[in-house]
Amino acid sequence: MFGIDITVLALAALVAVSVAALAYGLLFSRIESEKKTEGRVRKISAAETDHAKLKAARDRVNELSKRRKSVQDSLKELEKKQQERSAKSSPSMKLRLAQANLTISVGRFYAFSALFGVFAFLVVLIMGAGPAIGAGVAVIAGIGVPRWLVGFLIKRRCKKFLEEFPNALEVMIRSIKSGLPLNDSLRLIASDGQEPVKTEFRRVVESQQVGLSVTEACARMVNSIPLPEVNFFAIVIAIQAQAGGNLSEALSNLSRVLRERRKMRSKVSAMSMEAKASACIIGSLPFIVALLVYLTSPAYMMVLFTDPRGHLIIGGGLFWMSVGILVMRNMINFDI
Repeated sequence: MFGIDITVLALAALVAVSVAALAYGLLFSRIESEKKTEGRVRKISAAETDHAKLKAARDRVNELSKRRKSVQDSLKELEKKQQERSAKSSPSMKLRLAQANLTISVGRFYAFSALFGVFAFLVVLIMGAGPAIGAGVAVIAGIGVPRWLVGFLIKRRCKKFLEEFPNALEVMIRSIKSGLPLNDSLRLIASDGQEPVKTEFRRVVESQQVGLSVTEACARMVNSIPLPEVNFFAIVIAIQAQAGGNLSEALSNLSRVLRERRKMRSKVSAMSMEAKASACIIGSLPFIVALLVYLTSPAYMMVLFTDPRGHLIIGGGLFWMSVGILVMRNMINFDI
């Protein structure tokens, strides 16, 4: 009985295998056709997906190309305007007084300069020098000294501005990242910033109130603060207004560049300090020697001031001293 069951089971298994083999043989072509069809469908789907990805990539590349071209056009336009502005004559005295943050008028400045020149002329005459020397001293005191003072005030104000400008940019970056618009960020600096950054940003805000755009108001900041860093800031604002983009990231990059420029400027100043000290000593040595000789032997020294030939010697010495000081100044000053 046990043997019969095994035989039946074996026959049943054999029949099942035979039927399966027959069915596979009959349906083999259809199965292969379905597999090929499924493979073609997958390839077509993958091709469509790749085509969509390729199209999206091409669209992104085209968009980036258009944006890059727009930025390049903006930079060319700004560079052209900057070159036209630089090609013009040197800034007027009215603009220089504004850069120095002086509230006096141009007429009053020239009046003070003339009075200072007359005062220097009288002082030289009282000391016993000739009219020629007095006239030279009057010209230097009336024309050179006031202009030098204005230039000194401009440089000092620009230096203070550079020290505070990166901090103001950091405040703007945080304000923009927190959701404030650019105008509110400018007003924040204008109200809570440090001088002279506070005054300049207040002028930008006031310019917007009279109808100027943010780009135009920032571009006018260069007139009162003649620094390349301010020009960089105006270019960033102009590009963002024309081409769009992440303003906070652009300002962050600008802030980092400004800090690196300040570090490099400090490093160069430290390295050239020895040369500047040597130049100061060499430049002041003739005057110190002349003063010591005058204190010890006044009659020996006064010949230079009373004799016409002494006047020529003093004039030639001052001329060559000026040439030497100018050469040393150009050797130890570096533009960054």
